[in-house]
Amino acid sequence: MRITVVGIGYVGLSIASLLSEKHEVIALDIIQDKVDKINNRIVPFKDEYIEKYFIEKKLNLEATTDYEYALKNADYVIICTPTNYDENTNKFDTSMVEDVLNKIIKVNKNTTVVIKSTIPVGFTDIVKEKYKLKNVFFAPEFLREGSALYDNLYPSRIIIGDNSLEAHTFANLLLDSALKKDIPVLYMSSKEAEAVKLFANTYLALRISYFNELDTYAEIKGLNTKNIIDGVCLDPRIGNYYNNPSFGYGGYCLPKDTKQLLFDYEDVPQNMVGAIVKANDTRKKHIAAMILKKKPQVVGIYRLTMKANSDNFRFSAVKSVMDELKSKNVNIMIYEPNIKVNTYEGFEVVHDLKLFKEACDLVIANRIDKGLDDCRDRIYSRDIFYRD
Repeated sequence: MRITVVGIGYVGLSIASLLSEKHEVIALDIIQDKVDKINNRIVPFKDEYIEKYFIEKKLNLEATTDYEYALKNADYVIICTPTNYDENTNKFDTSMVEDVLNKIIKVNKNTTVVIKSTIPVGFTDIVKEKYKLKNVFFAPEFLREGSALYDNLYPSRIIIGDNSLEAHTFANLLLDSALKKDIPVLYMSSKEAEAVKLFANTYLALRISYFNELDTYAEIKGLNTKNIIDGVCLDPRIGNYYNNPSFGYGGYCLPKDTKQLLFDYEDVPQNMVGAIVKANDTRKKHIAAMILKKKPQVVGIYRLTMKANSDNFRFSAVKSVMDELKSKNVNIMIYEPNIKVNTYEGFEVVHDLKLFKEACDLVIANRIDKGLDDCRDRIYSRDIFYRD
């Protein structure tokens, strides 16, 4: 089949890599540098499995900025463009998705459109009517940054927001390209699939917030967080996973998805969803307060990335902590290998790790690694288990 994937981020490039081993795939993006890198088999971000596929597999994958060429003869168009949360409207900005839909109706209105961009509940039905497109459905992704292709090869489940022949064919494309066997496939309405995505991510945010608040309690009361979490999580109904305290949830998905779901609850009774959003802000303020209690002269921020094996620090929780410290006139410097310039958002960036550690009397680390072994006595972190 000829498949066009629009948007070469984690979601788009992982699914393009997955399907291009057996199908002709065109990756469409507006950024020429990304397109050039893909065509030269260079991954524009960190993902071990995509890098491996680019080296080891013969992929029928071409990237382009030419939307007419990309869309014209596509059997399927998979939309993976960003939908950032707009604080002014209190909902996702879906303008990029709609821009792609406008291009599709001009070039290839009979294609099947699969939306993988995260969208508000009900969005697919609205655009289906608005653009008079027959075959449009939502199929959410459940990927981790840095492991996006792996999660496509070994998916926990496949959710398809339709029950048509085209929907079943698309599910089979994913099943045929995956390495895992016996993958659960659920067919439902697009509205229900849209809700699955938002509720799944909001539950993950809930779990992060829960263990962070447990840690806040333990820290203030002088208790051992690890002992409490170990005791709680040995209950098989709770499980010993996704329970390592942090400075708060961040990244591209959880902050915006929780806020979107809260907006979707506008006319529905709720307490918990709003509390999850509020809890994350409370946690970041608590972390800043605990740092200020130590009265540091120079605070070093060790990495802006949220987790190991990631080069992304969009909406990183530590950035909110930094802003809080800056408002109290704390001197801050950053060590982040992914930043090549000497300043970042008004903060000094130090590129030499040894000099960075020597210059700081307190080092803040959302996640601890071996690079900090020689200054453990000067670290403030809530990383209890030394993992994500």
